[in-house]
Amino acid sequence: MGVALGRVMNDETASAIRQRLRVTGVVQGVGFRPTVYQLATALDLSGCVGNDSAGVFVELEGPRPAIDDFVLRLVAEPPPLAHIDAIDRRDIEPTGESDFVIVESRRDDNASTLVSPDLEVCADCLSEMNDPANRRYRYPFINCTNCGPRFTITRETPYDRPLTTMASFLMCDTCQAEYDDPADRRFHAQPNACADCGPHIWLEKDALQPFDDVIAASRAAIAAGEIVAVKGIGGFHLACDARNADAVATLRQRKHRTAKPFAVMAADLVTAEQIADLADAERTLLTSPQRPIVLVAESATSGLDAEVAPGNSHLGVMLPYTPLHHLLLEPGDVWVMTSANYASEPIVKDNTEARAKLGELADTLLLHDRAIHVHCDDSVVRVAAGAELPVRRSRGFAPFPVRLPVAVPPTLAVGGELKATFCLADGNNAFMSQHIGDMENIETLDAFTAAVDHMTGLFRIEPERVVADMHPRYLSSRWAEDHYTDRLIRIQHHHAHIGSVMAENGHTGPVIGFSFDGTGYGTDGSIWGGEVLLGDLDGLSRVGHLGVAQLVGGDAAVKRPYRMALSHLWAASIGWDEDIPAVAQTSAEEQRIIRQQLETGLNSVETTSMGRLFDAVASLAGVCHEISYEGQAAIELEALGTPDAEGEYRFDLITNETGLIVDPSPVIAAVAGDVTSGVSAPIISTRFHRALAAAMVASAREMRQRYHIDTAALSGGVFQNVTLLEAAKRGLEESGFEVLTHRLVPPNDGGLALGQIALAGRR
Repeated sequence: MGVALGRVMNDETASAIRQRLRVTGVVQGVGFRPTVYQLATALDLSGCVGNDSAGVFVELEGPRPAIDDFVLRLVAEPPPLAHIDAIDRRDIEPTGESDFVIVESRRDDNASTLVSPDLEVCADCLSEMNDPANRRYRYPFINCTNCGPRFTITRETPYDRPLTTMASFLMCDTCQAEYDDPADRRFHAQPNACADCGPHIWLEKDALQPFDDVIAASRAAIAAGEIVAVKGIGGFHLACDARNADAVATLRQRKHRTAKPFAVMAADLVTAEQIADLADAERTLLTSPQRPIVLVAESATSGLDAEVAPGNSHLGVMLPYTPLHHLLLEPGDVWVMTSANYASEPIVKDNTEARAKLGELADTLLLHDRAIHVHCDDSVVRVAAGAELPVRRSRGFAPFPVRLPVAVPPTLAVGGELKATFCLADGNNAFMSQHIGDMENIETLDAFTAAVDHMTGLFRIEPERVVADMHPRYLSSRWAEDHYTDRLIRIQHHHAHIGSVMAENGHTGPVIGFSFDGTGYGTDGSIWGGEVLLGDLDGLSRVGHLGVAQLVGGDAAVKRPYRMALSHLWAASIGWDEDIPAVAQTSAEEQRIIRQQLETGLNSVETTSMGRLFDAVASLAGVCHEISYEGQAAIELEALGTPDAEGEYRFDLITNETGLIVDPSPVIAAVAGDVTSGVSAPIISTRFHRALAAAMVASAREMRQRYHIDTAALSGGVFQNVTLLEAAKRGLEESGFEVLTHRLVPPNDGGLALGQIALAGRR
């Protein structure tokens, strides 16, 4: 991103002038003021630097060339974690002062600044923590201006200790001296603390037994097969030994999580290399300051219990990112580290809540007394086509903004139902919230409300308009109606997906958009999900879609892919042969009911969902007939794919008065034929993925011929599927298309709010 340096006068005289600089961007909580102080004093400039609610202000007095040099050097070498958006300069009257000082922060209720995400512990702090001669030896809350908690402890801006959850900890004399010394690495590090004056950890187990060595006792509990609830930066994890089959099974049973993969934390990169086959891009992500969970191919010799990620060829792996994690895990350790919550509820973040809710899940609670102001779950990413593909954007990224290609008035977008996030925007900054959860219960709705209140206050943005999905029963949409009836705008679900990928790529259009997911409320009242859209940020229209099938039984068909398999067989006029696994899975009575629903339309709705087509193929191939988590059938189908398979299936492209129909009937027929002929599921999976990618390329070429558009945009949860994404992107680019994909926000509903903002901003 370019940096606007503002007005610079050409007077090269050495006489003293004074300039006031306004620096905006991520410039608080990242060691910016110490950097400014050290640079100014090195250049013999006088003046001051301070935080306020709009960012950082600097006043510099000295020769103009020295001030010019200061600005150039600050832009070229900012603090490692800072992100400068702009530096505005203006001349003011010199004062004649000779010193450079850091002044007290100022608050302006009408201004806002960017807030840094939470940061991994830095190498310097780790070195001190592991040094027996250092006063912070083995202290689990060691931090400095370059690392530690930020977003999750910030109550208000400017980012100063009294406005964080560290306000209750009075620094000892030694810590205060570090905090006050501009030459110290901990100068104005707001969470600065030590064992004498800062937060501490303890275990609660068996009626509050005292433990002299909390770390050793926690490790002993894990080694004994217990489950430990560990309080981190943004909430609690449930931890157990990933190589202990009994412990993993117990965790699954207690959490009622039958099949969804668990994330694991490897002690270090060497250990991660032992359990996963890592590409260079994956190593880079694992060791990045954001420390996300990275979905990587599991090694055949990982030694992990098979139930860590059943039915999946990939593991979610992360490395330690807090000092406490580094103390807990030793080289070679691999622990399950999954969010501490019940299904569909937000992650637990408070000690009182942990005692009330986690007692049935964990044998031991590892607590600390640094309060978490807002919960923030781990981020999840994959690598696609050699680049980052977000799956969940949260800790380490939120609330860092996405820059919009068009300026918008103060706007709040509330997203969708699953993987809920919201977006708060003003001008060109779109602040994406952390991952909230699935909006299916009052607990998540309360967390959503609290997060909206926090961010609107943090960035001092009062929405002039609010954007919601068209679905009448989404909790997020109903919440928006209840709170902002007079300023509400509705954006169709799949339009928002395409708006999202356009916005993050800085593209205003026009595009051919492929919006593929599981469920979205269409403008015609049916369930969309396999859509071809055309347009730009001023508006999109539907010009094609996947052939229609029936969602028999509503949610029952989502949770039981065999129902979608029978529905697609019916739509393709293919008999329900008992040799087909999906048919064999269905009892005679249920077949009778499904047939009646298909014939009469009773308790059935039309759908063009691509996600449900994946479900159907997975069940037809015998891969997955019932799911326990969203996307399970498609994930397991993708995991089986093999590049050695020969051949591919073929979709029919049919044009009529409504546009282009991508007819899956030939694919369904071919899958059924292969299954009854004994063709393996891996070959079926590969042929299906190839056919869908080819159908996308053919559809795009047809649209280009009609409308002369050569940019394709891919969005929606189906494009978490790297096999499909890479094949489609490659095919489209070989056909001369520019292809927009997600790199900053997820293609799933976690990125929906950004698209709502982008499309509503032009209205």
